[in-house]
Order: sequence, then structure tokens, then C-alpha cells
Amino acid sequence: MSIMKKVVVIGGTGLIGSKAVKLLQDAGHEAVAASSRNGINAYTGEGLEAALTGADAVIDVSNMMSFDKDVIADFFRTSSRNLTSAEQAAGVRHHVALSIVNADQLAANPYMAGKLAQEEAVASSGQAYTIVRATQFHEFIATLAGAYAADGVVKVPDIDFQPIAASDVAAALVEAALGQPKNGTVDLAGPHRAPFETVIRAYLDAKGDGSPVTADAAVDYFGAPVAKGSLVPGGEYIKGRVTVAEWLKV
Repeated sequence: MSIMKKVVVIGGTGLIGSKAVKLLQDAGHEAVAASSRNGINAYTGEGLEAALTGADAVIDVSNMMSFDKDVIADFFRTSSRNLTSAEQAAGVRHHVALSIVNADQLAANPYMAGKLAQEEAVASSGQAYTIVRATQFHEFIATLAGAYAADGVVKVPDIDFQPIAASDVAAALVEAALGQPKNGTVDLAGPHRAPFETVIRAYLDAKGDGSPVTADAAVDYFGAPVAKGSLVPGGEYIKGRVTVAEWLKV
């Protein structure tokens, strides 16, 4: 029988966080869905001391959206420093942070730069940690299709794509938090790799959208130049279970 643990999920009311909280609770653990809505704010430090008391691990899936690189980097860096410092004071065993596959290679993208700042803050904190780098979520495909659409055509980067379901991301984060710290990064990706163009075409077909989809090597990824393998793991990785086709049927 596994020992019940207390895990604090920062961003616990969001897409990934809410799924992680449910998985933990279903397994008999105490899960705290921490967010600014209930007075727990990693960026300001508000409520962290009380929330982390007695916690075994923290899963950080906090997020913010901005097009300003400095603003994003400050959010992730400051939040991570506040969290790891509070964790050490509270005796928390393990910090788990969600990042993005190859974030360090795509720092020309403002959001990737922010995730890299987060990774660096966590790794230099002295707190035991695991950074889980995931590929893009299935739930993000609609946004990508819209972002690359112009004049009735969807023109995407000529690269590989291996998206993963949010449910698989949550499961991997929970497994990491209940396990031993890696003090390093692990990659996480969906079960199937295909050209970016193919995935977007499948999504649009499922939605009844016949817009032409083309791939162009000159197209970047939201400001970051990309090559064939920029958005997929280059080595070993944890493989999710849910395919894009299965997700589209839900």
C-alpha cells in the first residue's frame, strides 16, 4: 500500500493542474489546488508558507501569457525562486516543474525564454527537483492552426510535431512528483511523430475545415527559427498514450 502524501499543485485550477489534482485525489493523496483564487500566489509569495506546511512535493504548472519576453521571464523566474525557497524552509522533498521540449534551443520565442528562465532558477535553487519538458498539447492545436492561417491558407513550419494530451502530461507530472527527484530534465511527448503539416491537416479535417495546409521551411515558431527536430525530443523520452486521432474523437 502506498503512503499518502500531500502534494501542492501550483496552478491547480488550470488545464493541467486540475487534472493532476484529480489524479492525486483519486489515488488517495492530499492534493492542494493552489492558485491566486484561493490566496496562494507563487509570484508574490502570498500564502506559500501555509500551503506548503507538511507537503511532500510541489508540482508547478503556473502560467502567464504575454508577448513581452522580460515580463514572462520575470514571472517564471520570480515564482520559481519564491517556491523553491519556501519549499526548503518547509522541508518539502521534491519540486516538479513543467517546461517545454527544447526550450533552451528556442529562446528567441518569448515564452520559451520564460520557461528557460524558470528552468535555470529551479536548477540553481539548491532544492531537489525534476523538470518535465513536454511537447505541445493536443489542446493547443486549434490555436496553432489559427495562428498560422492567413488569406485562407494555413502555412506552417516544415518540421516534425509530436503533440501530447493534457491528461498524459498530468499523469507524468504526478508520477514524477511521487517519485525520486532527478535533479535534471526528462522529456515527454505523444505516441506518434508526424510532420506539423499532417497534424494540422488532420485537425482541420476533423473540424470540417477544408483550408489548404502547406509547409514552408522559412516559417518560424512564433519568432524562433526552427529545424526539423526543434519541437520533438532528440533522445529518450516518456511516451504518452493518447493519439491525436483518439483525442479528436472525444
